[in-house]
Amino acid sequence: MAPRILSMPLSLLLTGLFSLAMLVPALHALAHDDHSVARAFFYSSVLGLVVITVMGLAINGSRGVESGGRNLAGLFLGYTVLPLFLALPFYEGLETTIFLNAYVEMVSALTTTGATLFTDPGRLTDSLHLWRAIVGWLGGLIIWVSAMAVLAPLNLGGFEVTAKAEPGQSAQRLDQFRRAGSARRISRASAQLVPIYAGLTGVLWVLLMIGGERPFVAVIHAMSTLATSGISPVGGLQNANAGLVGEGLIFLFLVFALSRLTFSSDTVTAAQTGLRNDPELRFGLGMVAGVALILFLRHWIGAFDIDEMQNVGQAAAALWGTVFTVLSFLTTAGFESAAWGAARDWSGLGTPGLVLMGLAVTGGGVATTAGGVKLLRVYALYLGGRREMERLLHPSSVGRAGRAGRRIRREGALVAWIFFMLFAVSLAVVTVLFASFGQNIESATVLAIAALSTTGPLTQAAVQTPINMLEIGVPAKLLFCAAMVLGRLETLAIIALLNPALWRD
Repeated sequence: MAPRILSMPLSLLLTGLFSLAMLVPALHALAHDDHSVARAFFYSSVLGLVVITVMGLAINGSRGVESGGRNLAGLFLGYTVLPLFLALPFYEGLETTIFLNAYVEMVSALTTTGATLFTDPGRLTDSLHLWRAIVGWLGGLIIWVSAMAVLAPLNLGGFEVTAKAEPGQSAQRLDQFRRAGSARRISRASAQLVPIYAGLTGVLWVLLMIGGERPFVAVIHAMSTLATSGISPVGGLQNANAGLVGEGLIFLFLVFALSRLTFSSDTVTAAQTGLRNDPELRFGLGMVAGVALILFLRHWIGAFDIDEMQNVGQAAAALWGTVFTVLSFLTTAGFESAAWGAARDWSGLGTPGLVLMGLAVTGGGVATTAGGVKLLRVYALYLGGRREMERLLHPSSVGRAGRAGRRIRREGALVAWIFFMLFAVSLAVVTVLFASFGQNIESATVLAIAALSTTGPLTQAAVQTPINMLEIGVPAKLLFCAAMVLGRLETLAIIALLNPALWRD
C-alpha cells in the first residue's frame, strides 16, 4: 500500500499531506467552539482526500516517467497551484477578505517567506494563525526532504557548487539516489529527516513553555523557527511572554538554518567532516559576529553623541538585540528581538534596513529552510576572489586546497557567480515591475528582496514606514507570489525545468 501511494505524483502527495493537516486546525477550532472555522477546514480536508483518492484510483497501474523533471515539476505545481487549495479554508474561515489575499497568504507561508497581509494579529482567530504556522512548518519540511530527494540528484539548490556534473544533471557522487526511483528517494529522505525535524520542533516547544510562554504561542514560534518563516500569532517576539529566555532558545535553534550538516551529512564539502570544518557554519557565524559588531559600534557612536554612554543596561540590551536580529535575518526567519527597539532608543538611530536586506540576500545554508543566495555560494565566491588576488601578487603560486577545495574555488565559484548574476537580474526585473505597479523605489526594492530571499518580515522591519501589503494592488500581489516561488525554487531550478534532457527516461 505504501509503495503504491509513494508512486503517485509529488503534487498529489503534497495535496494529501495538507488535506490531513487541515484536520488539526479543524479540531482546534471545534475545541474552542468556533464551528464555522471548524467546518471550513473539515470540509476542505474531506474534499481534498476525496479528490486525491479518485485521482489515485484513476492513475493506478500507470507508470509515470522516472525523471528528475517529474518531481521538480511537482514542486513547482506545489508552490503555485496547491496554495489555491490551502487558501480555501482560510478564506472561508476568515470571511472578511478576498480570495486573492488568502492565496497570497498561503504562498507566503508555504514558501516560508512569512510575509502577512494581516499585520493586526487580532483579525485572525487562533485556528487561522495555527493554520498559517502549519503550512509554513510543512513548507520547511518539504524543503528539507526535497533537497535530498529531488534537488541533490539534479545538482540544484546549492549542490551544484560542489558537484562534478552540470546543474540539472546527475552526478556519480550521488549514485545511490540516481539508481533509486523517485518514490524510494522520497521515502528514504522522509524517514531520515521527518523525525529530526519534528523532534527539534517538539524540543523547542517544550523549552519555550518552560521559559514562560503560552503553549499555543510557543508551538507556533517553535514551528516558525525551524521553518524560518517568522510567523507569529502575537505580532513578533517583542509581544511574547518568554522574553529574553525565549529569544535565547530560538537563537540556538536558528543555527540549524546556517548549515545542513547540523542535522544531515549529505552536503559534506570538505575532506575533513564535522561542524568544525564546515565552511558554511564558520562563514555564517563569522558574518553574525562581524555584522553585529559593526551595528553595535554604530549604536555606540550614536549613544556617544547623545550622552548615553553610561547606561550599561541599555548597551547590553543593544548588543543582544543586534546579535539576535542579525542571525534571524541571515537565516531569513525575520524575527526581531525585543531589544532591537531598545538599541535604537539607546542610540537614537533609525533601522539599518539596507544591512538587514543584505543579510537576507546572503541567506543561510544550502538545503536548509533558509532562502537567499546561500552561504556556500558566497563562500565559493570568496575563495575564488581570494585566489585571484593571490595570483596577482604571485602569478606562479600553487593553491593549497585539496581536490574538494579546488572544485569549489574553480567550477563552484563559476556556477555561484552565474547564480548570483541570475539572482541580481531577477531582483532588478522584479523591482522595476513593482515600481511600474505604483510602488516607490524604496518599497519596490524591499518587496523584491523580501520575496526573492523569502524574508517576508523585511516589509515591516527594513523601512521606516511599514509596507501595507493589503494596499499594494492586485498586479503587485500576483508579482509578489511569483517572486516568492522564484526565490524558493531558485532560478537555476526554473531554467532546468525547460531543459529537454531533464525529462528523458
